[in-house]
Amino acid sequence: MRNWINIPRVEGRASRQAHADLPDGTFEHEIGREGFFGPAAHIHHAHAPTGWVRFEGPIRPRAFDTTKFDAVPDSAWAAEPLAGNRRCAVRFWRIEAPMDHLARNADGDELLFVHDGAGDLFCDFGHMSYTEGDYLLLPRGTMWRLEPSAPTRILMIEATDSAYKLPDKGIVGPHAIFDPAILAVPEIDAAFDDQRSEAETRVAVKRFGQVSTMVFPYNPLDAVGWHGDLAPVKVNWRDIRPLMSHRYHLPPSAHTTFVGERFVVCTFVPRPIETDPGALKVPFFHSNVDYDEFIFYHRGSFFSRDNIHPGMISLHPAGFAHGPHPKAFATGQKAARKETDEVAVMIDTRDPLEVQAGAASVEWTGYVDSWRTAPAATNEAAE
Repeated sequence: MRNWINIPRVEGRASRQAHADLPDGTFEHEIGREGFFGPAAHIHHAHAPTGWVRFEGPIRPRAFDTTKFDAVPDSAWAAEPLAGNRRCAVRFWRIEAPMDHLARNADGDELLFVHDGAGDLFCDFGHMSYTEGDYLLLPRGTMWRLEPSAPTRILMIEATDSAYKLPDKGIVGPHAIFDPAILAVPEIDAAFDDQRSEAETRVAVKRFGQVSTMVFPYNPLDAVGWHGDLAPVKVNWRDIRPLMSHRYHLPPSAHTTFVGERFVVCTFVPRPIETDPGALKVPFFHSNVDYDEFIFYHRGSFFSRDNIHPGMISLHPAGFAHGPHPKAFATGQKAARKETDEVAVMIDTRDPLEVQAGAASVEWTGYVDSWRTAPAATNEAAE
């Protein structure tokens, strides 16, 4: 636990409540530590904190468009690398035909978010189906394969050298957001029995980022039963019941779905928009100075962003202010809409994310200018 020097003060023309009752003509900017859990200051500016006219240097807000990937890798370990650090690796994978081998991640737990498609997962523990919007959490060392019944696109989030946990939900209790009882586990059912075989089977094992192959003279997915408290699990974003307040815009951390080592995975799902006259109705401007923020936009209309469509990604490095685009800010504050219409996956990482070649190849370079009142840079990624 850090020993912060906490000195609550109010200076000048300021609100006494974060994200509410802003002084007329001001823009609130939160400067926070430890991913919204540490001390914070809320500065009221005369101009939007993102009102830059030029942005120079290698560290900048960036955006990428996964809809421009057209390759269909023959293995999960050949998926497009997007971003990563020593604790987290993010890839994007397209699969259209049943895998002809098994995969095993020996580097860490693997979290698969199904952007679109449907099919079946077979693993050491049995069988379960998957569909659009599912999270499939595969513990480290699990052997698995997918049989898509429809072309499938997946965001892969590896907890490198660690394991995923459910978040501590504190005073709201373990049944808030989603009840752990809703987590589905694989079953040894008729579909699993049907896939048993004595045919030679390859297992592609990833360790230290390198792939080795084991060959068995039979299909090693041959379990007849299991027991314990370690297993793959599945939950769909539609099973998530978000925390809400009609008087206060909750921080992104309220929407945490999984916790890794030095990073979290959050899910933004449709929810009612704040109705209190003084409450902010769009995400607040903030500098989350200890975390990088990676957001994958899954579906809907993203009311805090212009020119962003499903399948796109934004990356906001630690230390730079970010928040709603000018048009979105003005529209959102009018509260014409009664609820949000967006689903997105956010990865907040304590260690800086390094953009990989896959993401760089589909970058929208004009994103950094999208906060300007009249953006000077657009390209086909934003169309």
